[in-house]
Amino acid sequence: MEQVQADRMILEDLLVSIQRDMGLVVHEVTSIRRGWLNLKWKLETDQGTYLLKQYNRERFKLYDEEELLMAFSQQIRLRSRGGKCPALLTNEGRYFLKSDQGERFMVMEFCEGQLVAPGGTNADQMRALGREIGFMHRILNDGSLGVKDKPQFIPPSRTERLGYWKRVMEEAAGSKLPEVLAALEAQHAATERFRDEINPMQTGWAHRDVWVDNLLFQPAGVAAILDFDRLNYDYPQLDIARAVISCALHSELDVSLVSAFMEGYREEREVPEGYLIQGIRWLWYMESVWWVNAKLHEHQGPPARFAWEMDWLAKHLEGLPELLEPI
Repeated sequence: MEQVQADRMILEDLLVSIQRDMGLVVHEVTSIRRGWLNLKWKLETDQGTYLLKQYNRERFKLYDEEELLMAFSQQIRLRSRGGKCPALLTNEGRYFLKSDQGERFMVMEFCEGQLVAPGGTNADQMRALGREIGFMHRILNDGSLGVKDKPQFIPPSRTERLGYWKRVMEEAAGSKLPEVLAALEAQHAATERFRDEINPMQTGWAHRDVWVDNLLFQPAGVAAILDFDRLNYDYPQLDIARAVISCALHSELDVSLVSAFMEGYREEREVPEGYLIQGIRWLWYMESVWWVNAKLHEHQGPPARFAWEMDWLAKHLEGLPELLEPI
């Protein structure tokens, strides 16, 4: 109840700023319960339907404000070039705003579309998604942004990562939960076999958060790619891998869906042989430590799904070339 009241007070503060500074008269508000900590509402106004996004103060400490502004500028550029992402509303040229009570927020176009469950897409949706992500990567990497000295993800050595898994396994030993211990052992064993360190990925500008909760679909296409907050210089391959694992992995990886995705992607960008497989392997190497840990059994919602994905990948990394060879 206290949290509900706190959220209501934040909303009331934001609505004052929206009406005064953006000239929107809000007729109806619907809370959207998605995402981590940040609050979102659907607004019915005298000028149309919009999405209001508030940035949680604690989570905001994890952001670099200048990098957020850069990300939003690229969202606007993508939209202007025909990309399927929400248009951002501005106030005197500013699209990242602050309320009277110091709440940071944005107002953007409300995109109609369907959410799908992980692994629940169809071939037409995947082909369209591949095409859209390929377009996004082509525009982001057309030279306008230049390059950075280093990407966001600097892979630790295999020796470092093995040491990490050993420490986590020792931490979990006292729990005596077989499923947790087995999951950690699978990660350690996969890391022992990992040999991609000498084969680095191609750097470039990427969305860095392409998973089903940030995608809206039409029955046979893509309605929008959402949430550009993490856009930065990293590895476009990881976007491809994240989209494929999120959208095409159910009980097993649906190769027909992966193939459809890559067909669409290749309409926009050429990729070398092994590009997808390498991206999936590195996605596992990066994300496994985020989701698989000694408290694995406590995960719920998206963290539980992500941990399951990492467990599946740890057990199937070596079989990916044979599984995805035709793609």
